[in-house]
Amino acid sequence: MSIIPPAIPPAMLKALALAHPSWQPHLLHGLEAVALATPDYLPALAGDAYLPTGQRLFAAFALPLHAVRYVLVGEGPYPRAQSATGVCFMDGAVGSLWCEAGLSKPVNKATSLRNFIKMLLVADGRLVAGDTGGAALAPVALAARDDGSIQTLAQLQDNLTRQGFLLLNAALVFRAHVAPAIDARAWTPFLQVVLDALQEVAPTLVLWGKIAEQLRKLPGTERFAQVLSEHPYNLTFIAHPGMLDLFRPMRLLRLS
Repeated sequence: MSIIPPAIPPAMLKALALAHPSWQPHLLHGLEAVALATPDYLPALAGDAYLPTGQRLFAAFALPLHAVRYVLVGEGPYPRAQSATGVCFMDGAVGSLWCEAGLSKPVNKATSLRNFIKMLLVADGRLVAGDTGGAALAPVALAARDDGSIQTLAQLQDNLTRQGFLLLNAALVFRAHVAPAIDARAWTPFLQVVLDALQEVAPTLVLWGKIAEQLRKLPGTERFAQVLSEHPYNLTFIAHPGMLDLFRPMRLLRLS
């Protein structure tokens, strides 16, 4: 006897339109896997307030499946409506990266993004690990306006996309009244389907933080190369040797 897939809330089906067509059947399968594992979860979520808004639940899947070379996994969306874009660590409130004093105010407000950019500056040799404060950043920011550096977060996202990054959150949603680990657990069957779909292209998993690290327990993940670190909201992330080695050759802060 075949199992009839459970009904998926219409709003979530509509959100599939933002994903690349190569992903859409896999994402639908992933939603069905979530519904089979926890039947009440998606209907309850559809009736709740969550981020990201604007049908951006699957915005991270804009890159064609066959073009994925890295899967960067964080915890969950930023806890602010303007910031949560559905794309891991890409804060929608951030435009310009730089100001006269260093990094722009919106970047500094997004702690994880701020530390990621500082790590990239260390990888580029523009900052020294252990000295990444305002006094060190000010001349770097001044030079960045004229030296062929990217100027906006959108350009950083474009560079990551060109390198083949799928920028994914372990929990696809943020709810102020629900612990991120709980939502992440509910999305685990979905992530299993995503990783199964990626077996043929065999990307490198870049796992940031304890929630993302739980993906290592999923069947099949042992076939992927993996790079792990603490979550970027930790200052120690800036000098993480594995992250510096991974990102140094990419020169993500340079205009392509």
